Amino acid sequence: MTTGLIPGGQPPEPRPTSARPPHQRRGPEDGAAQHVDDRPRSFVITARAAASFEPVGRSVATARSFVRDTLQGWGFADIVDDAVVLTSELVTNAVVHAGTHADVLCLRTEDGVRIEVSDRYPEREVPVQSAAVSMGSPDREGGRGLQLCAALAGRWGVEYTPTHKNVWFQLDLPERPVGTRTAGPALPAELLPLADGRIRVAVVQIDRGGTISSWNEDAEDLFGYAADQVTGKPLTDLAAWPQTPGTGTGIAEALQLSRWEGSYGIRAADGRVTPVYASHLRVRDTSGEPSTVCLLVRDHERAVLQTPLRAPASDTASSADGQNNDPFDAFIGSPAPDDLDGLLQRTVERARDMLDGDSAFLLLATDDETELEVRASTGLPSARQRFARVPVEAGPGRYGSARMPAVHEDLTAVPGAVPLLNGTGMRSVVTVPLKVEGRLTGSLGVAAEAPGRYSNEEALRLQFAADRIALAVESARLGELERLRRGSLSFLVEASDLLAGTLDRDQTLALMAQMTVPTLATWCAVYTIADQASEPYLSYVLHEDEELIDGIKSLLSKISPPDPVPTPGARVWTTPGETAHQAALRSSMRSLGLTGGPIHQMASGMGPTLAVASALGGETVVLPLVARNRVIGMLTLGKPTDEHFRQEILELAEDLSRRAALALDNARLYSERTAISQSLQRSLLPPELPNIDGVEVEVIYRAAGEGNEVGGDFYDLFPISDGAYGFAIGDVCGTGPNAAAVTGLARHALRLLAREGLSGPAVLERLNSAILDEGARSRFLTLLYGEMRPQEDGSAELKVVCAGHPLPLRLRQDGTVEAAAEPQPLLGVMEDLELYEQTVTLDPGDVLLCVTDGVTERREGTRMLGDDGLADVLTTCTGLTAGAVAARIMRAVERFASDAPSDDMAILAMRVPEPHKD
Repeated sequence: MTTGLIPGGQPPEPRPTSARPPHQRRGPEDGAAQHVDDRPRSFVITARAAASFEPVGRSVATARSFVRDTLQGWGFADIVDDAVVLTSELVTNAVVHAGTHADVLCLRTEDGVRIEVSDRYPEREVPVQSAAVSMGSPDREGGRGLQLCAALAGRWGVEYTPTHKNVWFQLDLPERPVGTRTAGPALPAELLPLADGRIRVAVVQIDRGGTISSWNEDAEDLFGYAADQVTGKPLTDLAAWPQTPGTGTGIAEALQLSRWEGSYGIRAADGRVTPVYASHLRVRDTSGEPSTVCLLVRDHERAVLQTPLRAPASDTASSADGQNNDPFDAFIGSPAPDDLDGLLQRTVERARDMLDGDSAFLLLATDDETELEVRASTGLPSARQRFARVPVEAGPGRYGSARMPAVHEDLTAVPGAVPLLNGTGMRSVVTVPLKVEGRLTGSLGVAAEAPGRYSNEEALRLQFAADRIALAVESARLGELERLRRGSLSFLVEASDLLAGTLDRDQTLALMAQMTVPTLATWCAVYTIADQASEPYLSYVLHEDEELIDGIKSLLSKISPPDPVPTPGARVWTTPGETAHQAALRSSMRSLGLTGGPIHQMASGMGPTLAVASALGGETVVLPLVARNRVIGMLTLGKPTDEHFRQEILELAEDLSRRAALALDNARLYSERTAISQSLQRSLLPPELPNIDGVEVEVIYRAAGEGNEVGGDFYDLFPISDGAYGFAIGDVCGTGPNAAAVTGLARHALRLLAREGLSGPAVLERLNSAILDEGARSRFLTLLYGEMRPQEDGSAELKVVCAGHPLPLRLRQDGTVEAAAEPQPLLGVMEDLELYEQTVTLDPGDVLLCVTDGVTERREGTRMLGDDGLADVLTTCTGLTAGAVAARIMRAVERFASDAPSDDMAILAMRVPEPHKD
């Protein structure tokens, strides 16, 4: 389907016509004759809309929707039904019976609308003889569209061209008498609805995507946002509609309806929720784009927008014909029964109107029927009261239990009888229970500002209404609980996967906070406890508005942390809210005491503190993080000003806290053990390499395995005596901690024995005995050990013992590479070893390269680098420094295979530099 909507314009070009004139609706004096159309040709077209439909069955329904939406957008609701019926029949003839495309054109005039339906089957004819002609039976589908045109349209006709047949009809708007549409009786001034001195009506337009496209000055005054601050943002970001995991927000669905009227809240710039009464109208602009116009007033000024009731409350019980017109019958099915929040809100509004009250509220019972939770209210600060909890049994006597109806004529005589109404100005109240099969499921109440408004008669009427709605409420509540449980299970599974995927403490803290905000709370703070003797420490803070995080962190750091109580479950913590409000008050007083400064400076000084106070002003709860029978921290969740947590959210948060505590403790243990392991491993490496005059030295070390800094390979370079240095590079059988233990033994024993003045063979023989003394923990060891003495002529003399280790390679200045020692038995296998040392002289420019077998045994499939491959790489290193030689060897080893190395690797390069030439 293709559509187009053109505002205004001139009348359409006349279509070519044949000799057959168009038909006209018969008048009583016409008899059977059909007269030529006498419609005026000078009527003005104020808008037009066009659409084309394919020859498929579904096009009929699409055409009906097109015409209905167009006429409703033009405000022609009075003739929509007739236009839709006629269009449906004519399009059916075109796309179903004629099998061609159908083009629909809607023309708006000052007095009505003209609709044209064209098809591409012009052979069909319409009898236009003056004699009476039957147009077919009403039971036949063919031709019925023309019969309906004759019956319903003010004017109609058929026009032909060689390629098209065009059937048109015109519907005139009914005359609307000038006068009153609805009216109410004259009332004394004290009974008129309360309103501010100047009533502000916010006009907000929402585009197709649900984002704000228009925001008037009254909206700025009511909610504190300038138009440029909210334009382009979704209304759902500001609307305080009931939100729980697994359920929709509701406002998005309300914006899609053609008309909607009801209550919700708008979160103002100061963080507080302003209850509003809204009237939504879905419209379409001249280009065909749909949008929703929202009119908003403060909830206590709802009379400005609210549609009048069908009948006075006293007449709603029964109608003249005896049929029941109870007001609760009208909306049990609208909204849908599974829309609990919408159902409860409509219930309290209808209950308030039924008893002509100033406010109404509905509470739902918890599973154990010990507490009631506020779920809907009207005429009260709903944002502050929502999800607040009160006990079912508030006191002794009949009126102290929510299980029985109760009427209070004057609450000032019994202060605190209805805690929910404390400080609201309500004087009289009637409450009734909602019961299903004898079980308490909730409580419904209506209150008024005047005393003595209600008696047992009103209690009976309200109880009758509550009995009618109780089953629908319970069904919707169970459906919500089921969706919540499914959503909670999915949430916990995802949370468990995320928490199990990391052993980093900081990342675990961040995950804990990010999973709770904004799903469970508006802000979150995590306290950690290092040990039983330590105080809780504020480790992480998160708010859904990142600009408030620093302010919340600063305020929380100035107050004492919550007590680390191991008792499971959430407990209320009032200190943050009280401190925030006190800080905001002090800031406001200081700002008001300023003189001579501009007003905007005062406001900017108050802004951050007031914003933080609003963010922390709601309910705050603390859940202990208990792992292995020890409190390791606290998870703190908070709501903004005057908001409460619902019980299901607290239960979900408690489940999350148990999982988070175990993950955090695992991360702590892993961090501690990693720190210990790394500290021990670092103790096995030389603290630093000594600077040797006349010799360049470079070492590269890579331990295999995640988290390992030291493995079975090791190296060392240390001074023995004046002018003499010992060096070693070795490889213990295997990798990991067991190999590292032998590594530590070997490195420290070498230093000790060498400094005793023993020769190289004697040092290795004693080390061999020490390894064998380890018994079952002993491992064989390959070791290259040597002593180096720089000479006055610029060379260096080396005495080397190679005990089972890859042979050291000597690179000469001319690029030749040769082994610098001979192989001898490895250590840790035989008790009696006969080792000898060999003397090697490094001339200026020569390099001695020592590696472990992790280098030479680097593999890629069946290929291995080997000694020959290492020698080939070394031949390319002529003229390079020791550091450059070691780096080139490591790059060659890494590039030889794509897989990560599976064995420890160590490279020791020593070079005698050439003398500088002047």
